[in-house]
Amino acid sequence: MLADLDSLEKRVDALEKKAKGGDKEAKETLDLMQRSLALLREGKPARLLVRKPEEEQAFHALGLLTALPVLYVCNVDEGSAATGNDFSRRVEARAKEEGAGSVVISAKIESEIAVLPPAERADYLAAVGLKEPGLNRLIRAGYALLNLVTFFTAGPKEARAWTVTRGQRAPQAAGTIHTDFEKGFIRAETISYDDYVACGGETGAKEAGKMRLEGKDYVVADGDVMHFRFAT
Repeated sequence: MLADLDSLEKRVDALEKKAKGGDKEAKETLDLMQRSLALLREGKPARLLVRKPEEEQAFHALGLLTALPVLYVCNVDEGSAATGNDFSRRVEARAKEEGAGSVVISAKIESEIAVLPPAERADYLAAVGLKEPGLNRLIRAGYALLNLVTFFTAGPKEARAWTVTRGQRAPQAAGTIHTDFEKGFIRAETISYDDYVACGGETGAKEAGKMRLEGKDYVVADGDVMHFRFAT
């Protein structure tokens, strides 16, 4: 916070001169800076600043450390892995106040799971009161904090996962694979992950009528299995 305070305070004077000179962009940036400074002087991170969607780009351009998302990971003893403990609950409360994320894991359990054969992991987790490894929860918490989703492409040679920002449309998702895919986008043959697994793959999903043809306005859903059609 001190670094952010110092950074903004050094820039305010120059920006005030520009704003007084009628520079519209300088006025808008100055307003963001002053609102951010008010929070920082109260000991609060800049990411708590209430801002409009159109201000988002200018806000991130300020380059503030406390504007970055934060995830607190609480390492607890094996007995507290399922429910947490008093210390982790205090961290969780602090995280909520700061607009941050939090997750509880037991490093001891994770290290023991890592050396077990896959067939034995479920029994071990059940014995300690867990449904899944803490690493899974950590990954999901990280994705949620960064507002990310994953879609898949699957072919005869390989299957791959691709990460995109939540709310991204099909052409932009195609562009993460290759820019030509976005430029020449025609449609996306799409199967939800659950349907893909339940039907035993692409062929079964097609036969069951679970494949959809999605156009340029389609918003990619987490777990979509997609095949992009594009013009060269």
